[in-house]
Amino acid sequence: MSGRARRLLIALSIVALTGASFAAEIPRAERRSGYELMSQETRAMQDDDTANPGMLGVLEGGALWARKTGAAGRACADCHGDARQSMKGVAARYPAYDAALKRPVNLEQRINVCRTERQQAPTLAYESRELLALTAYVARQSRGMPIDINADARTQPFLDGGRAAFYRRQGQLNLACSQCHDDQWGRKLAGNVIPQAHPTGYPVYRLEWQSLGSLQRRLRNCLGGIRAEPYEYGAPELGDLELFLM
Repeated sequence: MSGRARRLLIALSIVALTGASFAAEIPRAERRSGYELMSQETRAMQDDDTANPGMLGVLEGGALWARKTGAAGRACADCHGDARQSMKGVAARYPAYDAALKRPVNLEQRINVCRTERQQAPTLAYESRELLALTAYVARQSRGMPIDINADARTQPFLDGGRAAFYRRQGQLNLACSQCHDDQWGRKLAGNVIPQAHPTGYPVYRLEWQSLGSLQRRLRNCLGGIRAEPYEYGAPELGDLELFLM
């Protein structure tokens, strides 16, 4: 085991001991975006569209939006027109309930549904450059808008499942998401500030990844960090957790 891995395990063990009892959900007035916990240098990079490397994915997504594909020879723009208008606020509402699938789907899954049903094109692989770019382009149209998830009788069972996962101890380290992100937020773990678990702005460009990545990639990273078996991309368990966090 490397020195860094050993320090991380020790730090996580300390979190496990100090967070033995769960705090209540963070009050709305005390909720903070991860943006507020960034360094000034990282904030400046994110705020400047000419310096933010994630914007390269957005630009690529714009090109894919206008490109005809599939047996139908249809582009996203052929159905939805100008994304700056038609996609405004869309990302803030996802995951959203899909009547055909009888469960909520996230934005990546919705894009793939459109590809197969409308464009007659194959689905894009999770974490593929194309799917991340299209998702980032659509999400970009909702920048600055408040999250507006529809919680109703149809989504409640999935919301409850995500909440249970967030507070359930998992993995060899016997940790729950809430022990870090509710109980210890603002403190440091292995030199990094622990954020509250508000998934605004995904897909995101993370400097440690050197690429765009989805929320599900981030969740799988966390599961690996507590030595739990990560769910596969698109798994219902990840979808429920994503819904609860949003």
